[in-house]
Amino acid sequence: MTKAEAGDEDFGRLSEPFRRELLAYCYRMLGSVEDAEEVVQDVYLDAWRAYDRFEERSSLRTWLYRIASRACFKALDKSRRRPLPADLGAPRTTLDPTFDAPARDVSWLQPIPDFLFTTAPADPATVVVERQTMRLALIAALQQLPPRQRAVLILRDVLQWRAAEVAELLEMTTAAVNSALQRARTQVPVSRDQLTEPAEPQMRALLDRYVTAFETADVEQLVAVLTEDARWEMPPITTWFEGSDTILAFLAEQMRVIGPATLVAASANGQPAFAVYARGRDGAYHPHALHVLTVTTGGVARVVAFHGASLFPLFGL
Repeated sequence: MTKAEAGDEDFGRLSEPFRRELLAYCYRMLGSVEDAEEVVQDVYLDAWRAYDRFEERSSLRTWLYRIASRACFKALDKSRRRPLPADLGAPRTTLDPTFDAPARDVSWLQPIPDFLFTTAPADPATVVVERQTMRLALIAALQQLPPRQRAVLILRDVLQWRAAEVAELLEMTTAAVNSALQRARTQVPVSRDQLTEPAEPQMRALLDRYVTAFETADVEQLVAVLTEDARWEMPPITTWFEGSDTILAFLAEQMRVIGPATLVAASANGQPAFAVYARGRDGAYHPHALHVLTVTTGGVARVVAFHGASLFPLFGL
C-alpha cells in the first residue's frame, strides 16, 4: 500500500464517524436536508484532498467543523432564509376556510428524517438532546439569525462547545463570540426541556386518536386532539391557522375535498410524523402531505403539513 493509499484509508476510517453530526450541524445552519447533504459531501471531498496537509494542531472533528462552517457560510451567501408559514405573516383569524395559492417562489424549511441524524447505539440522554435540538420550531427560529450568529448559537448552546473553541473555529475573538451569542439568545433561547411531552402510553394513545380521526374524516374528534391554541401550517401555502375554532372550520371543508385517507407513521426532527395518502378518483391512494406534529401533555400543539409528494422519497415513503 502506498503512502497516499494509506492516507486515504486513514482519512476514511477516522472521519466517517463524524458524518451524521456534521449533517445535523449543516441542516441546522441551512434548514434544508438536500443542501446539507450537498455541503457535507463537499466538506468530505475538500477534507480528503487536503488531508495530507492536516497538521493536527486541532482535532480532526474540529477541522471538519471548520470546513463545514465555511461551506455553510458560502451556501447561505447564495440563498435566502428558509421559513415556515408562521414566519411570514399573521394567522387567518376568521372562520373562512379558504387559503392562498401555494407560494412556489419561497424556499421552505424542510423536515429531516430521524434516521439521518440519530446515532446508534446512543444512551437515552443523548437521544433526548438530539431530538430536542432538532425540533422544527428551533430550526425555523435559527433561520431568522444572521449566519455567524446562527453558527455561534448552535456550537455553544446546542453542541456545548467552549467559547474559546468556537472563536478558533470561526476565526473570531472570544469577546466577539460571546457578543454574538448574547444577541442570538435574545431571539432564539435554546432550552433542552422547553417541551413537556406526555409519557409513552399517553403519547401513543393521542397519536392513535389523531390517525383514527383523520382516516375516518371525523373533524370534531381530530380537533379534540389539538390544544385550544394549536397551529396548523401547510407549506408551500402561506396561509396558516391558529386556534381550534378556525382549524375546525378549515378542516371541515378540507376533509370533504381530500376524501378518504390513510396515514403511515414516520418520524421527523425528533417528532412524530405521518405520511398522508389520499384516495384519488382512480381508487388508488396517492401521497398528499407529510404531517409533523408537536405533541405536549395538553394535546397536539402544532401540525406542519408539508403538502405534496416531494418529501416522500427522502423519508423512504
